[in-house]
Amino acid sequence: MLGVTGVYEPILVGDDRPDVLAEYPSVHVQPVAWGEMDGFHHLNNVVFYRYAESARISYLRASGLVKTRTDISTILAANSCQYKCPVTYPDTLLVGVRIENLGTTSVVFEHAYYSTAQDTIVATAEAVMVRADEHGVKQAWTDSERAAFAKFEGREL
Repeated sequence: MLGVTGVYEPILVGDDRPDVLAEYPSVHVQPVAWGEMDGFHHLNNVVFYRYAESARISYLRASGLVKTRTDISTILAANSCQYKCPVTYPDTLLVGVRIENLGTTSVVFEHAYYSTAQDTIVATAEAVMVRADEHGVKQAWTDSERAAFAKFEGREL
């Protein structure tokens, strides 16, 4: 596959993050699109999962672990989302991502969705990803990958 180049990085790190997301090393900037609203005039619940996926990729890119589509192979094993407030257009969500737990072959990511229009966390989510080889067989995170995660998180994992 070809590498990803010339891509706008919708990621906030460091002091660019709002205080409520200060403990999330990567914050993905996600504008809400009109067409993502459902018949009840709020953001469809499925869209939160798409946003989480984009935020995880932003996290992996910001951490330096992923530069191209073939750098790391993972499989999504589980995910969940807890909704706190409806989100409506227009809005921009800031999706904070951090590691909740780094296992031998898996990583549990925690997500917080911050609404800039409402100035509050509107949802939280978790996702379990399993490290896999090119054949889809799970494999352990390497020492260098574990070190990169810890460095990016700024803490022991």
